[in-house]
Amino acid sequence: MRTGSYSRRIVISRIMECVIFFFAFISLLPLTLILFYLAKKGMAAIDWQFLTHLPRPVGEEGGGVVNAIVGSAILIFCATLMAVPLGVGAGLYLSEAKEGKLSYWTRVAVDILQGSPSIVMGVVVYLWVVKPMQSFSALSGSIALAIMMLPMVIYSTEETLKAIPCTLKEAALALGVPYYRTILKVVIPAGMSGITTGVLIGVARIAGETAPLLFTAFGSPFLDINPLKPVAALPLVVFNYATSPYPQWWEQAWGASLVLTFLVLCLHLTAKIGTRRWKIQF
Repeated sequence: MRTGSYSRRIVISRIMECVIFFFAFISLLPLTLILFYLAKKGMAAIDWQFLTHLPRPVGEEGGGVVNAIVGSAILIFCATLMAVPLGVGAGLYLSEAKEGKLSYWTRVAVDILQGSPSIVMGVVVYLWVVKPMQSFSALSGSIALAIMMLPMVIYSTEETLKAIPCTLKEAALALGVPYYRTILKVVIPAGMSGITTGVLIGVARIAGETAPLLFTAFGSPFLDINPLKPVAALPLVVFNYATSPYPQWWEQAWGASLVLTFLVLCLHLTAKIGTRRWKIQF
């Protein structure tokens, strides 16, 4: 009886493993097909001219998306400069002040911000920044993206600093190190890998956003690095070209989609590697 029961359990275990692998394969199949189709359509449009030239008027051959690549870099860089200091500071506060009304309502606000639609962020920043300035700009687009990036930076910073052993901070305080120097020289450096991973995840999150940029950055066919002027971005190029009636722009939309997807995948892979290293470290 024991041998038969053991054999039955082995058979059931093998069957369940096959079922799990089957559903895992089914879940990965759509992503694989999407990436394959995107690579097939996008590679036909990507060449050196596509990556280094400005877009050309309708009817002319060639043209590229260098303005969108530079514009996306400007938006992401400015948004990161805005979101990282505030997000790390808020996450540090939440990790240190675990109880209290302010920390409770801060977590509630972060949760609400995390669940807010991206287009709402664009409308709010349009009313706060674009209308008073009377102009679309890279600055307003960066503010919208920074607001969307904040929750991920706050969450990752809080969870990372909570995982740091309390003995590190207690040892520094016991040696007479001031509290602020303990935070700056011991706590934050110890959690830097986890904080950096959260920042990369946040950057990957905002890199493909289109809706808030429609109300803020707006887009531009020119190469302009002035943050107070409208700028192009890869998501905007994909949206505008894909909804146009021109087949030539459809091809360039596929190319821009492939460039954007490659950027987001690189950021996610970097974040995954950082997360794995962080887990081993702590």
